[in-house]
Amino acid sequence: MANIITRHIPNSITCCNLICGCMATGAAFHGQYHWAVLMIVLGAVFDFFDGMSARALGVSSPIGKELDSLADVVTFGVAPSAIIFYLFHEVVYPEVLQPFKSYIPYSAFLLAAFSALRLAKFNLDTRQTNQFIGLPTPANALFWSSLILGEHAFLVSPRFNAVFLFLFMFLFCMLLVAEVPLIALKFKDYSWANNRAKYIFLAGCLPCFFLGTSCFAAIIMWYMVMSVVSNKYRL
Repeated sequence: MANIITRHIPNSITCCNLICGCMATGAAFHGQYHWAVLMIVLGAVFDFFDGMSARALGVSSPIGKELDSLADVVTFGVAPSAIIFYLFHEVVYPEVLQPFKSYIPYSAFLLAAFSALRLAKFNLDTRQTNQFIGLPTPANALFWSSLILGEHAFLVSPRFNAVFLFLFMFLFCMLLVAEVPLIALKFKDYSWANNRAKYIFLAGCLPCFFLGTSCFAAIIMWYMVMSVVSNKYRL
């Protein structure tokens, strides 16, 4: 009996991630940004612990891996797409785009499609066992959650508009599947010579926390920039 219960613990945690993603999506469609972001963050917590529990209990399984990807598509793909979908209804539209105002918001779900593609590639890419290549879907979801929650007033102001939102969203669609190796934050030792990029990144994160709710968006942007610099200059 104990073995049966133990075997289902990781998948139960994964299902909690999936439920959080569904709740976040529902909240986003009603413009409840705070609740949607909270559910995405909670889903990320469950996503962290499902794999850890499977390894700790020795009950990893192929179905668990598939279920994890399905849950991640919802929580880190569909939910942030739904948040952007609602934001598209709030942003300013240039006069030339007014006839398409009812249709453009649906472009937000490109992010869900690219997130699914990113997860499919990750499951098959043996290069990503010790590092990520392309922006991970949880980081992408947390970026948009932090940005929209922290900078909502700016995003719906005349200084920003639907064109900028679409281009910015499409940039992150590309980042999800880009062949860009990101800094691996695992430390094999703590020497400066072997960890320069990691230490520079961590130091650069400190000022980001003064940005309040937007700090996670700033940290993820800094992470991408630092990864590109690290790859170019072999830090």
